[in-house]
Amino acid sequence: MLNKESIKKIEKELKKYPRDRRASAVMAALVIAQDEKGWLDKGVIKFVADYLEMPPVAVWEVASFYNMYNLAKPGKYKITICTNLPCLLSGGGNAAKYLKESLAIDFNETTGDGLFTLKEGECMGACGDAPVCLLNDKSMLSFMGPEKIDKLLTDLRENS
Repeated sequence: MLNKESIKKIEKELKKYPRDRRASAVMAALVIAQDEKGWLDKGVIKFVADYLEMPPVAVWEVASFYNMYNLAKPGKYKITICTNLPCLLSGGGNAAKYLKESLAIDFNETTGDGLFTLKEGECMGACGDAPVCLLNDKSMLSFMGPEKIDKLLTDLRENS
């Protein structure tokens, strides 16, 4: 279900743990699988579970607990905005509201054109840069007021 390159990356992660602790690599394996597939459907979760010799429900528990894993196909651009208290006090609530209005969607929704998915995130460890967003779970974006949000959305639309 995963390509050879992804399997090789998972094997590299497995080498960090004793043979009887394969389950310790589950978070890394899920990230690798998601990087390849874009999201984690039931088949991918079962594949990771079988590969790590874990019950599928145990892998599902991990995947469904953390918001960095996509359990439904996201838009081309997944924007996760921090709504933890320090960010809220520094404009995160306003930025979240502005993103919802600009995209005409709510959290956990995708725009009709399939370009954007909006997610709510917990602390991203960048309170001094609030409000902050993650783009596609990889790029941290700081000081996301209306002007920067407009520029981001325009740039992403132009690059699609």
